Amino acid sequence: MKIAAQPFTVTDWESAPETEHTGETGSAWWRTLYVGDMRLRMVRYSPGYLADHWCDRGHVLLVLEGELSTELRDGRAFTLKAGMSYQVSDYRDAAHRSSSRLGTKLFIVD
Repeated sequence: MKIAAQPFTVTDWESAPETEHTGETGSAWWRTLYVGDMRLRMVRYSPGYLADHWCDRGHVLLVLEGELSTELRDGRAFTLKAGMSYQVSDYRDAAHRSSSRLGTKLFIVD
C-alpha cells in the first residue's frame, strides 16, 4: 500500500457522518474517510447482521469490539474476536462475506 502525500490528519470518528447499509439481515453503519484512493471506515454491525453480497475487494480489517464471522466463498469460515484482524487482497480467491450474531465494531482500510 502506498499512501499519497498529504498533511498529518487527526480524525474524530464520532463526528464523521454515518450512513446505514442494510444487509441480507440486520444493518451496518459506516463512518467513512477517503484519503487519496484509500478508504478508511469505522463500521458497526447490528446483532444478526449478514452481508447481502460476496466482497472481492481487498481489506485490512481489525475487530474493535464484539465478534465477527467471515466466510469465504470456497467454504472456509473464520471467527474473529476483539483485537484480531484479517488481511485479504483484491479479486484473488478470497471472495468473502461477513456476519455478526451479537454485533461488532470494526476498523477497515481498503
